[in-house]
Amino acid sequence: MLKEMKVAGITVDPFTNTPIVLLKDLEDKDVLPIWIGLLEASSIATALENIQTPRPMTHDLIKNILDTLGVKIVKIEVNDLRDNTYYALIHMDVNDRRLTIDSRPSDAIAIAIRTGAPIFVEENVIKKSSKADISKKGDKVVTDSNEWEDILENLSSDDFGKYKM
Repeated sequence: MLKEMKVAGITVDPFTNTPIVLLKDLEDKDVLPIWIGLLEASSIATALENIQTPRPMTHDLIKNILDTLGVKIVKIEVNDLRDNTYYALIHMDVNDRRLTIDSRPSDAIAIAIRTGAPIFVEENVIKKSSKADISKKGDKVVTDSNEWEDILENLSSDDFGKYKM
């Protein structure tokens, strides 16, 4: 079953300095942290802040191409988690046909923000994420999504770097 989520913000993992995009469900019950690349984090942050660049960046270019071709992004879906790697699908309508394209979640999210498409996560992915060995804090493996939320919420503003929430 799919659960609609929204981008709650971007932060940086204080242990690895890797950007994390945080998805929260619409009731603010579940949080899904997805570790992403620096360029993708920058692209998502730029879209979240409605920052206009002098020339189109990659995800802006993709949106412009889709708009020119009359393609509508219906939704994006984070549909799997295997070996600590998230998978996503972009659902689009093209000439009265529904197409589904495999994507990295970070790219799908960057496109969804630009097109206003809803973001969905398969509930099984949320469950797998809460059980996955995602990171270590000292000797302690953090596996519970509530524990991750506590850790992320208790970081100081200095821990967030330029990706303040």
